[in-house]
Amino acid sequence: MAKAPYWLFLVLLLVLSGLQYRLWVGDGSLAQVTDLQHQISEQKGENERLLERNRVLEAEVTELKKGTETVEERARHELGMVKDGETLYQLAE
Repeated sequence: MAKAPYWLFLVLLLVLSGLQYRLWVGDGSLAQVTDLQHQISEQKGENERLLERNRVLEAEVTELKKGTETVEERARHELGMVKDGETLYQLAE
């Protein structure tokens, strides 16, 4: 009868070891969970940056659809266009 508690102790020790292994090293371990949480926080930051970029682009598209002021400003700035009767002066640095 003295051997039954010994075997029971060994079985419980093996089960505990298996659970500890899974907790620290196996699939779903603490290290893996921490890594996934880090990835989630990085992705949330990237998503916020992209959402802000989309808002800016959407506002720009709306402005381009509404008025000609933005189109004129872009034509002057990016293409160097001038209106009739205007004189363009370029300064060399």
